[in-house]
Amino acid sequence: MLVRNARGSDLIWEALDENGEVWFDAQISLYDFSAIKTSDEEIAKKLQKILKSAVRLNSEFLSTWSGFKVETQLEFPLNWGAGSSSSLIAMIADWAYINPFHLHFAISEGSGYDIAAAKANAPIMYQIKEDEIHYSEFDFNANYTKNLYFVHLGIKQDTDKEIKQNGHKFAKKQDVVERISDISKTITTNKSFVKFTDLIAEHEELIAGAIDRKPIKEERFKNFNGTIKSLGAWGGDFILAATNEGEDYVHKYFKKNGHNTILKFDEVVI
Repeated sequence: MLVRNARGSDLIWEALDENGEVWFDAQISLYDFSAIKTSDEEIAKKLQKILKSAVRLNSEFLSTWSGFKVETQLEFPLNWGAGSSSSLIAMIADWAYINPFHLHFAISEGSGYDIAAAKANAPIMYQIKEDEIHYSEFDFNANYTKNLYFVHLGIKQDTDKEIKQNGHKFAKKQDVVERISDISKTITTNKSFVKFTDLIAEHEELIAGAIDRKPIKEERFKNFNGTIKSLGAWGGDFILAATNEGEDYVHKYFKKNGHNTILKFDEVVI
């Protein structure tokens, strides 16, 4: 995100995709953050909500009514669901000199994990316990990452909607939450590919049971020779595919099923 001073007393917002093409723009009043003109009313309303919350957390932010030109640019396709919203919140928080978690919780019911991820320089363990956030970075040095692939399903999920639908279902399932935590901790130090696939399969079953949904493999990829784990909002965005079958098999299988975006773990996670 690039912020420049500009003439006038409005906020000019321009969002570019990974190719540098404008996918959203708006002229926003710094008086009430309403959109004077915009290419997308719904996105403008979400931006208004973030900016208003930022001002509530820091009354000095945008208080001079001097104009700004803001330009954001994605590093991946817009429909990937790879954290563009959380990255935006983290960047606006930096601009406003406020805590990004405070801004996140002012506008969302999510756990805040994605905010921690937006600020992190390495893999993290994240937990909310007794209304306190705990997270720390760790090294993930597994020797089986060559067997892991991210596959885009092409179904953009609404994270806030999924949280509202499913978040409360864990309230009385403390045993499930504790087991998921144990699985996460074990994965951070595990060196066995077989053990890893067992763990993510168990994780998938636990979440499926808690939210009354079928595991993604059972629902859509029953004959895949390997293990599949849902990522992000359940049933959309990306999945993690783990298999010993090799890259050719993975590409042929998923492309045959209509999924052409297949990324090797080692290409994405550096």
